[in-house]
Amino acid sequence: MQLTLDAVTHQVGAATWLYELGIAPQPGAVTVLLGATQAGKTTLMRVMAGLDTPTRGRVLVDGQDVTGRPVRERNVAMVYQQFINYPSMTVFDNIASPLKLRREGGVEQRVRELAARLHIEPFLDRYPAALSGGQQQRVALARALAKAAPLMLLDEPLVNLDYKLREELREELTQLFASSDSTVIYATTEPGEALLLGGYTAVMDAGELLQYGPTAEVFHAPKSLRVARAFSDPPMNLIAADAASIGVQLRAGPGLQIPLPAAASKALTIGVRASALRVAARPGDVALAGTVELAEISGSDTFVHVATPVGELVAQLTGVHFFELGAPVTLYLAPAQAYVFDADGALLVAPARNRH
Repeated sequence: MQLTLDAVTHQVGAATWLYELGIAPQPGAVTVLLGATQAGKTTLMRVMAGLDTPTRGRVLVDGQDVTGRPVRERNVAMVYQQFINYPSMTVFDNIASPLKLRREGGVEQRVRELAARLHIEPFLDRYPAALSGGQQQRVALARALAKAAPLMLLDEPLVNLDYKLREELREELTQLFASSDSTVIYATTEPGEALLLGGYTAVMDAGELLQYGPTAEVFHAPKSLRVARAFSDPPMNLIAADAASIGVQLRAGPGLQIPLPAAASKALTIGVRASALRVAARPGDVALAGTVELAEISGSDTFVHVATPVGELVAQLTGVHFFELGAPVTLYLAPAQAYVFDADGALLVAPARNRH
């Protein structure tokens, strides 16, 4: 199924919730809507589903204009942040309901297969009220998958689950989506979730669609500072700089030998992902000396915040490291791992990707 949004705008009263945008998600693949809260992700999904009618523009399905056609007349499956199940039905019947509506055969086998994939097989005879929040959300996901709709919309479906369960379900969903023919639209605020799900990513901010394309390409080559900020967790380190004969001169630090386009503006911003900063030098690295302001361990990584002459920098170090507050530390950066943005925030230079 080819879904196309053509010059869509959505206003509520005097407020614009979606500025004019066009997007045609890749059929049969996952498209992640990535952006902070109030970026416009839910509004866009409601327009896609037919829950809201755009103020201007058209919604097309396989070339047919379905703008204004209500959701009940469209073959769409939806899963929200807050799980929605039929309280008077058992888990089995909740999952089976779309299969029975289509009068399909092999209902029991398909229900048990989905329940096993989502680890809810032991609860098939229970009612939703007897389940935990995480278990109920998995029931809602299973029912949506059972519907096998050509368009599946998931609005931050894992946000209310605990960390461990989110990690497990992300892996399960990636496999389930890969074996599905549905076009999946998945909204999230988490860049890591977009990278795990793969497919395609549409970056949104304040009602605008900033960039759409294969997830790896959008991550490695954000077209603007706004995209880079949205697609970095922890936030990308930003350093004021100027164009210089050597390439780039940090305003409060050393120069970086980075070839710039001939038309590069004088005022620049250097972007450095936290994972690109190290505490051990390599040949060609630039040293940024500072003092430790905060160090925290998260999972298998250590995040250290360092006050330097170019501003506070955050380094993401693999493994567990211990730092004393106020202690001197030097961070090292390879110039080849730096992004360069012009005075308007447009990308000038991105690190070369290792595709092997």
